[in-house]
Amino acid sequence: MSETNPYMMVGERLCMDFINTVSWRESAEKRRDWFTSYPELVDWSVHAEVLTAQQSQNLLIEAGENPSQAEETLKQAIELREVMYRIFKSISQKNSPNEEDLKRFNEYVSTFYRSLQVIPDEDQFTLKFNHPEKNLDAMLPPILQSAVDLLVSKNELERVKQCEGDPCGWLFFDTSRNRSRRWCSMADCGNRAKVRRFYQKEK
Repeated sequence: MSETNPYMMVGERLCMDFINTVSWRESAEKRRDWFTSYPELVDWSVHAEVLTAQQSQNLLIEAGENPSQAEETLKQAIELREVMYRIFKSISQKNSPNEEDLKRFNEYVSTFYRSLQVIPDEDQFTLKFNHPEKNLDAMLPPILQSAVDLLVSKNELERVKQCEGDPCGWLFFDTSRNRSRRWCSMADCGNRAKVRRFYQKEK
């Protein structure tokens, strides 16, 4: 993970980048959650192009008028993120996800897919979430859709990997041709591993 760019997007899929909004996931001392407030969730969503600047302004106004609802949305987003993390981490380790995690994930699917509709789009039809933009959880359906698309993909799940940098813990979708990617970023965890190997060799 990057210490210089808090919004470094290296997951190659929206759901992976959402999961990676915790720095140093597997370190009790260094772990830092990016979402400590609802405005931070909104700010990240703009950076991830889930929300527009205008949508974010409207949501922040709505959150100011309904702080308890904004706090509940933040908790919901974090819970969804952690459920997704455990599911995809298991997949990266070639293990079956926990049944309770899949159950909770499917509850989110059931909730948000109620707003999924077939909508005319130029000369074709597309599936889109008809989710009210003023809803404080407006950023969650696209993130959930990204995770669903990956989970139901036939040959892509084996490309889900976890960074080998200890204790990074970030997940990513390996887009390399020979599926050899090992690090969240060569500039960060990859470079640290390189420096560590050099130091051990010199020592």
